[in-house]
Amino acid sequence: METTTQPRLLSLLENYVQAALTESDQIAGSRKADLEPLTAYVQTRVRKNQPVQLTFICTHNSRRSHFAQLWAQVAAWHYQLPDVKTFSGGTEETAFNPKAARAIETAGFSVEKTGDENNPLYLVRYSDSQPPLKAFSKVFDQGGNPAGDFAAVMTCTHADENCPFIPGATRISLPYEDPKAFDGTPLEEAMYAARCRQIARELLFAFSQIKS
Repeated sequence: METTTQPRLLSLLENYVQAALTESDQIAGSRKADLEPLTAYVQTRVRKNQPVQLTFICTHNSRRSHFAQLWAQVAAWHYQLPDVKTFSGGTEETAFNPKAARAIETAGFSVEKTGDENNPLYLVRYSDSQPPLKAFSKVFDQGGNPAGDFAAVMTCTHADENCPFIPGATRISLPYEDPKAFDGTPLEEAMYAARCRQIARELLFAFSQIKS
């Protein structure tokens, strides 16, 4: 999708996005096929001038679903799709994992943690001109998330298998491997960064296929 004016992202984030945009050749053909239903859903809504609501869901709403929500919003902003709003949720409530929060901060998001409770709220900014996204763990149908007319994008196989019906939603399966498997190992930081980058790369590619 061509843009006439480049939206203003935070400078470090802009650099990260520009680098990720050059990596579409790293996405396998089979994975591009997995991304097509998401592209098609957004494309259909855009062509009809309808709002687009995407809720990214994994079991604990702690890592992958947050990565996906944030990168989808950045991709929509980059490709000037103002009617796209992104959300995240889980099949149970835990907390936005601090390792995942560090990964997005390293990528260039501005991250402010508020409160020290078990499930703190993180204010995540991608642009000085936009309000922050509120990142915290919640059940997918909790107040604040759409209750109907949205796409439920399942980012883990466990949530996909254990959440068989989501009322009011178009269901899209887009699973990612969980970086939690590397917690406490020498590969921990690298694997969180790699998963963050993969999700950024793939969602930027998916949104690049949308025609306004």
